Amino acid sequence: MQALANSSEEISGGKNLTLAITGASGTIFARHMLLALESDTRVSRVHLVVSPSALRVLAEESSISGSNALIEKLLGRSSTKIVQLAHQDVGAPIASGSYPCDGMIVLPCSMGTLAGIAHGLAQNLIERAADVCLKERRPLILCVRETPLTLIHIRNMASATEAGATIFPIIPTFYNHPQTIDDIAQNFVARVLQHFGLRQPNTFTWGASTP
Repeated sequence: MQALANSSEEISGGKNLTLAITGASGTIFARHMLLALESDTRVSRVHLVVSPSALRVLAEESSISGSNALIEKLLGRSSTKIVQLAHQDVGAPIASGSYPCDGMIVLPCSMGTLAGIAHGLAQNLIERAADVCLKERRPLILCVRETPLTLIHIRNMASATEAGATIFPIIPTFYNHPQTIDDIAQNFVARVLQHFGLRQPNTFTWGASTP
């Protein structure tokens, strides 16, 4: 009997990732993450899940309104690689551990989403997909965005870390001498993708003579 594939790479030849956008400030980072994943030939499929609160933040920060044709609005073009899933669709493929997914990024990750993940509530597709990553021991990166932090936030980050998630706060770097907000967002995205073995072209590396 042939063994089942352990990851999406064994099926498609590329990584199969989930990107969730939740209702915290910093949607510019999510947009740049989507652009990077779309252009990376090592990624074969991206499942995009956007919470209702994220749609409101997108409208306020990026003047992007509504969930219709959201991928085209974020990328500026259509995509055959990125698939949008409904926030409440707990029957979607990424809600099951049997579906071969290589990991998940929540960017930005609101404190409400962090709490739901840390306590295993699985009340929507984002929380359920994150729960699946934890139980299947797959990479889960939570790009939290809040300040100042309460003790509740800190304890939830600790609980998520103990369960196997990586807490990756949205903190800009300046050693790479960014000239624009886009530079800041791009470098942050590159740092996150390094955790999936997806080093991005022209990424600043400290101490290296060339990128």
